[in-house]
Amino acid sequence: MRILVTGARGMLGRDLCPLLREQKHEVIEWDLPDHDITNVTPTIAEATKLKPNAIYHLAAYTDVDGSEKNRAEVYKVNTLGTWTLALAARDSKADLIYISTDYVFDGDKGAPYIENDKTRPLNYYGATKLLGEQAIQRDAKRHFICRTSWLFGPHGRSFVDTILRLAKEKETIEVVEDQRGSPTFTQDLASALALFPGSKQYGIYHVSNSGTCTWFEFAREIVRMAALKTVVKPTTSDKYVRPARRPGYSVLDNGLFEARFKHHLRPWQEALREFLKQRGALAE
Repeated sequence: MRILVTGARGMLGRDLCPLLREQKHEVIEWDLPDHDITNVTPTIAEATKLKPNAIYHLAAYTDVDGSEKNRAEVYKVNTLGTWTLALAARDSKADLIYISTDYVFDGDKGAPYIENDKTRPLNYYGATKLLGEQAIQRDAKRHFICRTSWLFGPHGRSFVDTILRLAKEKETIEVVEDQRGSPTFTQDLASALALFPGSKQYGIYHVSNSGTCTWFEFAREIVRMAALKTVVKPTTSDKYVRPARRPGYSVLDNGLFEARFKHHLRPWQEALREFLKQRGALAE
C-alpha cells in the first residue's frame, strides 16, 4: 500500500512512519519546509499525482495557548490545510486518517465522551480541529477521524518531559488537579492508527491509552517512577491564568474502536513506564 503522511517529522509521525514501513507499506513523508499543506492547489495536485491508497493527516498547529494569539495561522493550518487534504483524498480515492482532539468537547458531561456526543470547544485550537473534522466529513467520504488526548512520546516535547525537567530544578512543583483525561503514548497510538487503512470501517473513533488521571496525578506518577524527590502539590486552574480554556473532563470512550478493530490500548501507567525506560529515567 502506498501511504502519504503529513506532519511526518512530528512527535506522532516519527513513530508512525517506521511502523508503516515495518508493515511493508511504501511511505511518502511530507513536512515543512518542503511541503506546506496550506498551499491548496499545489498540495492537491501533488498528492493526487502520487496516487496514494491512504493519507495520514498528522500536520497541525498544536500550541493550544499560542492558538489564541495566532488565530489566522491556526485556522490556515488546522482548518484550511485539513480541507485541502480532504480534497486530495477525494480526488485520489484514498483513505484519509485525521488526528483530532479531545478538546472538541467542553468537559461538562462528566463521563467518558462517545463519538456522537455534542461537540463544544472551549478554545480556538479545538474549534479549528472541529472545523477540520467537518471539512473531512463533507468532502472525503473514505475517512477515519481519530480523536485522541494528552499525547507524550520520544520524539517531541510533552508534559512528561516538562515534569522531569522541573522535578530536577525545583523542590516543589504545583500541578492542576481539576482537569481529567487519558494520557496517550504515541507509539501505542501509532499501532492503533495502522489498523485503519483498507479496513473500510470509516467514521469517527476515540483512541487513547486506557485509564484516566488528572494532570496532578500524572505528574505525581512521573516523579514516583523516576524516583525523584520533588514534592508534587495539587492546585487549581484558576491559579494559573492561561490564554486558552481547557475542559475539566475530557476522557474519551474507546469502546467503538475496540469493538470494531479488536484492539485495546494498555493502561497509561504501563505506557509511561515504557516511555521512561526508553528515556533512561525509570528508577524501578
